[in-house]
Amino acid sequence: MADAGKSGKGGKAGKGKAPKGDKGAKNATGLGLRATKAGDFGEWYTQVITQGELIEYYDISGCFILRPDAYAIWEFIQGFFDGEIKAMGVRNAYFPIFVPEAALIKEKDHVEGFAPEVAWVTQSGDTDLKQRIAIRPTSETIMYPAYARWIRSHRDLPLRLNQWTNVVRWEFKHATPFIRTREFLWQEGHSAFATRGEADREVLAILDRYARVYEELLAVPVIKGRKSEKEKFAGGLYTTTVEAFIPSNGRAIQGATSHCLGQNFAKMFKIAFSDESSKEGGGAAAAAGASAATADAETDAGAEASAAQAVEQATAAVAAASVAPEETDNEYTPGPADGDLLADGRRYVWQNSWGLTTRTIGVMIMVHGDDKGLVMPPRVAPLQAVIVPVAKAKDPEGTAAVNALCRRAKAVLDAAGVRVELDLRDNYTAGWKYAHWEQKGVPLRIEIGTRDAEAGTCVMVRRHTGVKEVVAVDDHMGAGVLRLLETIQAEMLERARKERDEHITIVTEWADFMTALDKGHMVLAPWCQTIETEEWVKDETKRIAELNAAQEGKETDARAALSGAAKTLCIPLAQPPMPEGQMCFTGRGGKATVWALWGRSY
Repeated sequence: MADAGKSGKGGKAGKGKAPKGDKGAKNATGLGLRATKAGDFGEWYTQVITQGELIEYYDISGCFILRPDAYAIWEFIQGFFDGEIKAMGVRNAYFPIFVPEAALIKEKDHVEGFAPEVAWVTQSGDTDLKQRIAIRPTSETIMYPAYARWIRSHRDLPLRLNQWTNVVRWEFKHATPFIRTREFLWQEGHSAFATRGEADREVLAILDRYARVYEELLAVPVIKGRKSEKEKFAGGLYTTTVEAFIPSNGRAIQGATSHCLGQNFAKMFKIAFSDESSKEGGGAAAAAGASAATADAETDAGAEASAAQAVEQATAAVAAASVAPEETDNEYTPGPADGDLLADGRRYVWQNSWGLTTRTIGVMIMVHGDDKGLVMPPRVAPLQAVIVPVAKAKDPEGTAAVNALCRRAKAVLDAAGVRVELDLRDNYTAGWKYAHWEQKGVPLRIEIGTRDAEAGTCVMVRRHTGVKEVVAVDDHMGAGVLRLLETIQAEMLERARKERDEHITIVTEWADFMTALDKGHMVLAPWCQTIETEEWVKDETKRIAELNAAQEGKETDARAALSGAAKTLCIPLAQPPMPEGQMCFTGRGGKATVWALWGRSY
């Protein structure tokens, strides 16, 4: 492929023009963003998702319509992840959206974490219900009564189910489409095991697959880590996370979480099994989970071993939340069931839950979008390429030749499996089409003009860089485009990773913390892992942000104050060496036990 300048027809890919004969169509279509990403990020995001035809606003605040392109992206994510978990032995099911109040309040800590967000059904027609019914904010309390009925023996384990569904969390905060909404789509997996070791292994296996969704599909780099005790899932034992970062506004964002619930929910819902291993020396319990563990080991090929070692290092000072050292062996096979033996000879199961939402789409948009609109990674782009004919209306012979070559190019790309569209609309100018497809983020634009038709070539324009190349329209074109799309995918990830890494600052003292934070950076700092210092950092950064805003004459509302506060994002699994005697960066705690990642967050 050789570099080229302008398209063969001699036209410019500049600002879009309104359709011929319709001067008002530009406004109706919404071409051209009024806000810039650097100047007004919030307004830019709103314009990108609406004019890019991903989101339509709805009559109920906090609820949004996912348009076909948005849902197509979700289907790509769904297809990838569904295949991965099925290969691990997870099966899909569906549980009702409603949960009785009595079941929801069964786990006190869990309910307190979701209480402000729960939506309730209180009436049937004009009749008040005797007991309120909650619309699920998450499904632990819906699914686990059934688990208690289904699990009787070690032979019923492991039980690993997933459901693709919607949930409702009646947020009182400012809604942001894809990022924070009252209803959203997600998958939630719920597993039960005989041993803590099996549960720990799955937590990391799922976390690795969440990282792959972001990095391999969405071209968004993430940091894998463990949440602090303060930030972990309510009612769980420990929470692992993948954290993404939006350089344009200096905000981190939780990408997906994989929780070890321990035995907390098992005790609440009486999910227990008869433990034959206590009589058989462990053989039966080992057999019960061996197939799933072996499948994971073969699939992961050592990845979880290194991750488990990293977790062990990162959480050595918090035994309750650390992955057991013996589980770092990639060939791990479950041993005898662990946990307290009940009076009737049964044991409680060990449980996990894990979830990924349509927030993924919002993160992708925020990371890659620019002032022209969306920038789609090829692997999840609803359209990977668009062919735009560029011919003069007064030259029917030239137009026919151009259209013929366009159709041949489309046929070649179709045969190669490229998701491609040929834009033959004759009531729009070529320039208008360029702007339209750029706004929708199509990774590759293929221009064919009259001189291109004569030469049997086309001009390919990459959305993410604007780089142009002249390519022959022949039978080899399809393979070349597939290679180019993979190059674009890799370049987008590398560019995003480089920009993310440039926004991470390492500090060891509080004096440097706010400076880095106010530059829009994430901060990696040595921390003692106490809730007291964690709360102090959040309160102090909020106080300083409010003070600075007041001095600058800016209004300080709840939203601004919240955005000014910093919190722990995660304790990264990949831990730098800790210097001997290193103290907590806050100056208020004791010796540092881990490196923690801090930042302002959605």
